[in-house]
Amino acid sequence: MTSSPALSALPTATYRLQLQPEFPFAAAERAVPYLAGLGVSHLHLSPVLEAVPGSAHGYDVTDHRSVRAELGGEDGLRALAATARAHGLGLVVDLVPNHMAASPRHNHALRAVLRDGPDSPYARWFDIDWRAGDGRLLLPVLPARLPEVRDRLRVSGGALHLDGQEFPLRPGTEGLPLDELLDAQWYRLGWWRLARTELGYRRFFTVSELIGVRVEDPEVFAASHGKIVELVRDGVIEGLRIDHPDGLADPQGYLEDLAAATGGRCWTVVEKILTGPEALPTAWPVAGTTGYDALRHLDGVFTDPEGAAELADVYREFVGKAADRGGRWEATERRAAYEVVGHDLAAETAALTRMAERICAADPTLRDHAPWALRTAIGELLVRVPVYRPYRTGGEQVLTPEAARGAKAAFAVPEEATAVDVVRDLALGALGDGPEHRAFRARFAQTSSALRAKSVEDRAFYRYTPLLSANEVGGDAGRPAVPAEEFHAYCLRIARDWPGTGTVLSTHDTKRSSDVRAAIAVLSQCPEVWAELLGEVAGVPAPDAHVAWTAWQTAFGFGSPDADRLTPAILKSVREAGLRTSWTEPDAEYERAVAEFAAAGPGRIPLRGASEAAFALEPHIRAHALGVLLAQLTMPGVPELYQNTEREYRALVDPDNRAPFAVGADDDRTALVRAALRLRRERPEAFGAGGTYEPLRAEGPAAAHCLAFARSGEVVTAVTRLPLRLARSGGWQDTELVLPDGRWEDLLDGVREFTGGPASETKAAELFAERPVALLARIHG
Repeated sequence: MTSSPALSALPTATYRLQLQPEFPFAAAERAVPYLAGLGVSHLHLSPVLEAVPGSAHGYDVTDHRSVRAELGGEDGLRALAATARAHGLGLVVDLVPNHMAASPRHNHALRAVLRDGPDSPYARWFDIDWRAGDGRLLLPVLPARLPEVRDRLRVSGGALHLDGQEFPLRPGTEGLPLDELLDAQWYRLGWWRLARTELGYRRFFTVSELIGVRVEDPEVFAASHGKIVELVRDGVIEGLRIDHPDGLADPQGYLEDLAAATGGRCWTVVEKILTGPEALPTAWPVAGTTGYDALRHLDGVFTDPEGAAELADVYREFVGKAADRGGRWEATERRAAYEVVGHDLAAETAALTRMAERICAADPTLRDHAPWALRTAIGELLVRVPVYRPYRTGGEQVLTPEAARGAKAAFAVPEEATAVDVVRDLALGALGDGPEHRAFRARFAQTSSALRAKSVEDRAFYRYTPLLSANEVGGDAGRPAVPAEEFHAYCLRIARDWPGTGTVLSTHDTKRSSDVRAAIAVLSQCPEVWAELLGEVAGVPAPDAHVAWTAWQTAFGFGSPDADRLTPAILKSVREAGLRTSWTEPDAEYERAVAEFAAAGPGRIPLRGASEAAFALEPHIRAHALGVLLAQLTMPGVPELYQNTEREYRALVDPDNRAPFAVGADDDRTALVRAALRLRRERPEAFGAGGTYEPLRAEGPAAAHCLAFARSGEVVTAVTRLPLRLARSGGWQDTELVLPDGRWEDLLDGVREFTGGPASETKAAELFAERPVALLARIHG
């Protein structure tokens, strides 16, 4: 059971707003009356602390001491909170504990470290290995090698300047000749490409522009959380979303410190990505996750397993030689992991190797392990971690003996393979508890999470693309469908153990919005239609079959031709895939061909209207979109609406999905959202802590197409599952759903009533006569 504080004061629903200079606190304040009328209980704001000027997201924090001036500063935030409170709303804020912007011009703490070196009081803020390289901190910030940009360096005002960048000078070095001055600093300016192999500080994933923060240090925690804690204690902030806790040295310890600092006054959820059957650690003092595990189950239960398997066969035949590893998910995933650990995260594995070398050199029982053997063992074990990272407890279930045996197989000489045992024992904390041992264990876990994110989310998901709707954060591209029984089991567990967890369908990080994924997922019910559509557009030449499949499926999900939005998303997909081009080793000719294809084909041709069969899918796409939305709004947990998703919302990967919020015209979807959120506010006991979840089973020939459940005997949700398969099999026919005892009102039309109980079976055809979903509330009196 969760030990989360304040479960009695759960939000009923949150609404995510992406703050940015174009949409500051004042703009959010103007939206409050509309959002309050929508029915949410809290506004969820993207990061509010000071960030790099012009940042469109705010995750590049520069100063924890102040609220971001570009958004309106602290006065603006407090004014927004007051207006929200006057309309019955609270604020939830995105908190970024793991990293800051590695910009000395804007990051005061980093600037102090660069000026004063390891003796700076701020040196403890960052994971810096001063023993790496020549003992100075490498800053991989130059656009070319130093000799090529040397003449553009300028010294003035106690700082070194280059193309708008500013680096503080070590006291007493200002008057030195340039070459001597450069050598005299605590840092070394280097070409940006050096970051891959020579970086001396912990970063966020592979983003060298974001430097890791050591919040496990009590002084660093206090200094970096003082303003947020003050805002919580003043009642300005009522909830916190914790960004990327897996990047921290000790996520549980951090969350315990946070709970103590806030006095248990916050609803707190963590952006923890759960893999497969992995469960959130019960010792964490949080209400749950931000909801990617719910997204996986929601998308999966609306995906047809047989059709998805057929689609994968069509994919392998269509893509042919362009398919990575023969179009097999497990092989693609493993290859991507090896590439990332050996290439993209080379600096991180090098840091771990140095730490392991020092530990072995200081322990007589561990000496004479070759650095290459330790490095190989580290890489082989990292790629075999089946989840994002091991934790303080339970590491043996993650770094298993089987994983060790697999890692040893990479060694030609068995005696050298004993390095695997050393690395595994270090990662599990079995070889000691000294500072260096603890540092290795933490860094191994941190690197593991970065590897998983980069190799799966940002590489394999762009290489293996039979059904793009499954390739979402927390998803399983090799198993896109979730049986209804598994969905119900998940909901029962959430209702029992984590009733305050978050649930989402679209976020600022989803690669495709829920509506785009809904359209793509419908293809799992008709792989033959998709094959026909590909034949219709075969005359548009593509650079290769893989990009053709991915681009056309993206365009199908998006729904209408729009080269300005589709082309950047398709270019991003080929760069992330890293098969023929990448962010760091771009192939300009290939990318030009991709852009020309995107503009001439997916960005111009209306694929969903290309044939009668494609046009006939529209009502089934709508049914899927409404069904998954109503299920999310009423299942266990606290539902979050991403900005603008109360109506049809088609968006692609960031930055496409991070445009400023704007009020739009209501549609039938908005009416569904208002009805569900109003019900959650009027009957919180049915949905919150202590509320129950009861699967409802339909009977009859189309029973598998009705997904239904009751909440605390007060609310019934029933939605149509796999509607195209349903239509092809003859519709609902005599299928019936037994409602719980009592009288029930249909909240989506306000007119119809139904009677529950064993003797009053409700015909599915009648229940879904007007729309593919039904939301019923018990009538009292």
